[in-house]
Amino acid sequence: MSIIPAARAAASPATIAVLGCGWLGLPLAKHLLAQGHRVLGTTTTAEQLPLLATEGIEGHLLQLGSEFSAADEARLASLLGQVTTLVLNVPPRAAVAGGYPQLLRPVHRAVAAARLQAVLFVSTTGVYPDEPRLMRETDAISTRDAASDVLRTEGHFVPRYGQWQSTVVRLGGLIGPDRAPGRFLAGRRNLPQGDAPTNLLHLTDAVGVLSTIIDHNIWGHTLNVCAASHPLRRDFYPVAARYLGLEPPTFSPNGGGSKIIDSERLRALVPYTFQHDDVLAALPYC
Repeated sequence: MSIIPAARAAASPATIAVLGCGWLGLPLAKHLLAQGHRVLGTTTTAEQLPLLATEGIEGHLLQLGSEFSAADEARLASLLGQVTTLVLNVPPRAAVAGGYPQLLRPVHRAVAAARLQAVLFVSTTGVYPDEPRLMRETDAISTRDAASDVLRTEGHFVPRYGQWQSTVVRLGGLIGPDRAPGRFLAGRRNLPQGDAPTNLLHLTDAVGVLSTIIDHNIWGHTLNVCAASHPLRRDFYPVAARYLGLEPPTFSPNGGGSKIIDSERLRALVPYTFQHDDVLAALPYC
């Protein structure tokens, strides 16, 4: 018998904040809006606010980090006080080395004060060790004292006392429009890890999975999100480069393997059908 509960019925329209309306966050916000939700979105640049308004997203300027002020804290509290669900989509690269938990600490305080119903934390499969084996969600545990910055930060948004519900989604390497994988390694020579599997995820599927989790109230989980196919780097990246008319990379003959991200738990729990499970077939959509 499966220990994974069936998805609950689809949620009613909600008020959702998307913290980080960039390459992933903006398409997600637009999709949630099209689903009938009220959507508030944040950006780090004032120039982006008119674009959010044009799309029907209620835009807010938010700059986390060393310049974060008492006024910023008040604005963040006001923003989260209006919503029932938060999508936290601030990538680790936005923080200085070792500072990811510190970067998001004001958000954690605001979440606790706002009494949100749910937090969807967008994380990464980079939390797993670089070992040649299948990686399931239990191979990296998010706790507040974990060695990894990202795992510690995940742990801050998994409530200890049930103040809100949360789900952590660990996304594979993102590909899609303006992020064509053929450009990643084009022209490079004698690269290592040619026998390492790819662990990729198309933007369409990232948006689809995140919105389905919200719409079906799938909370209380940590889930890997990755395409089902894992072609080797030496097989995938030359094809991807040639598709764009670029010089293909080459790999050293002794290329070690690496991790394969397992997404079976997600597929058993979330009623979403992947559009780009074959990442080679997805190249025309990048």
